[in-house]
Amino acid sequence: MSSSADVRVGERAASVVELAQALIRRPSRAGIDDYGPVLGALEDWLGARGLPHRRLHHRDAPAGLLVEIPGGRPGRWWALDACVDTAPFGDEGTWSFPPACGDVVSGWLLGRGSADSKLAASLFCHIAADLWPRAGDLYGGLAVLLDVDEHTGGFGGARAYLADERAVRPAGVMIGYPGLEEVVVGGRGLWRAVISVYGPSGHSGSSRTQVGAVSRAAHLVRLLDGAGLPAADGTSGFPLGPKLTVTAFHGGAGFSTVPDLCELNVDVRTVPGFDAHDAEKLIRGAVAELDAEMPSARPSEVAPQASWPPFRLGAGEQPAAALFAAAAAQGLDVRAKVAGPSNIGNLLAGEGIAATAGFGVPYEGLHGTDERADLAALPEVYAVYRQAVLSLLSAPDSVPERPVS
Repeated sequence: MSSSADVRVGERAASVVELAQALIRRPSRAGIDDYGPVLGALEDWLGARGLPHRRLHHRDAPAGLLVEIPGGRPGRWWALDACVDTAPFGDEGTWSFPPACGDVVSGWLLGRGSADSKLAASLFCHIAADLWPRAGDLYGGLAVLLDVDEHTGGFGGARAYLADERAVRPAGVMIGYPGLEEVVVGGRGLWRAVISVYGPSGHSGSSRTQVGAVSRAAHLVRLLDGAGLPAADGTSGFPLGPKLTVTAFHGGAGFSTVPDLCELNVDVRTVPGFDAHDAEKLIRGAVAELDAEMPSARPSEVAPQASWPPFRLGAGEQPAAALFAAAAAQGLDVRAKVAGPSNIGNLLAGEGIAATAGFGVPYEGLHGTDERADLAALPEVYAVYRQAVLSLLSAPDSVPERPVS
């Protein structure tokens, strides 16, 4: 890369922080705030620099912005993704600064979204601006997805992007979650269901003995908590085992009425050796055991809600290889990690798209009180992502530079 084309990353970092501050100062709590102001700030910034962009919609609601930088030569497309919706503030009285302040204090960027993931969104916009003047020399193209339906769990931005007939489907995606020491190259999948447990209704003071829906559902929770799950299989290359959790329990109102319905939310985290089929079989088996041990006039019902596959990038698979190589060039020792929680990478894996997540600046208070991002490492993080993108777009087919360990 010629020195004339090289960006002075330290100076660029100041502009990254300035845009991130503008985004933090426009609250965009998922399901609470209007996304118009934060998307408008991004549109103003992109428009002022002549970057091609457009809004995405999912189910008639705003889902984010898509920036597209087509290269001048045939090749694969790659994508950068960062959400600009956020978790809620929680109890603002526990914060030591206003959640939407966006101030920089002692080298920390303060406010909800500073870590997850408005700083990354700003960084990715600046990378697009860097590449735009030299796009004709690049192979394939770069998409930057700035989504606002991430913290809801709906991932409407990613779904709208993948469903958009105008967009080129990417070969891989780098997701801008924070954390300097690890790159997430895999994650457990999930299978979720709502279980409806029924029973006879009546008065709690009745002399007639009856086992209501709540009592039956409580027994089901015990059966689920005791369900045998296989341990992590160290020989499979996937370091985590499956996990089953009852995450919600709803039934009844008041004191004198025995309800005839109780609903449970069940979340099963899946792995290659215990997939969605196995999860559903286990849950339906426990429900059948409940109905056999504690019969009711109406059988319990299982309504699946969502299913994502587990994923893990293979050795040397892009875009992880380019990201690791760029980090090594900056002198950073970055580890590969398979995550227990699922992330948007699972959704992408289900579409056959490789994804990384979790490389960015150090942080504190993610989804909690006093969220903040450490800006000391921002120039290095910027340089890593910029070099990774350039390496992916520098040839018709990218060659892995460092295997994922």
